[in-house]
Amino acid sequence: MRIGFVGLGNMGRHMARHLILAGYQVTVHDVRQKAAAEHLALGATWAATPAECAAAADVFITMVPTPRVVEDVMLRAGAAAALPEGALWIDMSTSTPAAAEHVGIRRLDAPVSGMARGAEAGMLQIFVGGAAEDFERARPLFHVMGDPSKVLHVGGLGAGYTVKLMINLLWFCHLVATSEVLAMGVKAGVNLSVLRDSLLASPAASHFLDSDVLCVLNDGDYDDSFAMALACKDLGLAVDLGRDLGVSTELSALVEQIYRRARAQYGDLAGEMSPVRLYETLAGKEFRLTEGGAPCLVSAV
Repeated sequence: MRIGFVGLGNMGRHMARHLILAGYQVTVHDVRQKAAAEHLALGATWAATPAECAAAADVFITMVPTPRVVEDVMLRAGAAAALPEGALWIDMSTSTPAAAEHVGIRRLDAPVSGMARGAEAGMLQIFVGGAAEDFERARPLFHVMGDPSKVLHVGGLGAGYTVKLMINLLWFCHLVATSEVLAMGVKAGVNLSVLRDSLLASPAASHFLDSDVLCVLNDGDYDDSFAMALACKDLGLAVDLGRDLGVSTELSALVEQIYRRARAQYGDLAGEMSPVRLYETLAGKEFRLTEGGAPCLVSAV
């Protein structure tokens, strides 16, 4: 099977590498040719344009930052028109159904969770929307890039995008709510470790509080592998989707505002957990359990 792969960023570079190591014939493209150096050393072929990357592909994969870039690659750069008859396009970006619909070709939406660590380990969670037969055709590729037990066919076209946006939205809400609770408890004089243990022993326990937030609490690591600019993009897409569907988004819109305030204060490239810093300021101290500790275990976005 010949694979074209566009987008060799923090996630895509690992995903493409796993496909090469699994023995697939892979052609790669990125706006930065130097991003492909490791792939070319492993036997991949370089394509100078997205259209050239698509032209020889049985399966064409995009892993790019925004819906606008998806459309740039597929339409304005000509990848969709260059795909051979019968080829399958798999968009693994966090995007929207509308962006893919504009392209109008045979496709799957298959966004991922697990962050760069999951991509590096080949253990991503993959949420796939599209026809069952196309999902089965692509399943071996997904199993190379992700955890087979967490490769899920979640519905028809667009369902993968929607599930991924909802996962990110809920995770960001968990972060803001947890930060607010920790700030109040700490400022009221409760020991941070005691407060966290109490919350975990209660019906308010969450995976975020148990695991994801440890990178901040142990190491002061706000997870710069996923930038605030991308987090705000995802929140904006989720809120827009809610409005389009006629679903009330007051809470989501507030979380988005808090994220945008953190982005303005700490910068586009600050880590996705930077809103915690806003609440540390309100509490008058950093949220730390120990000096040193476990690595960041962020798993949702």
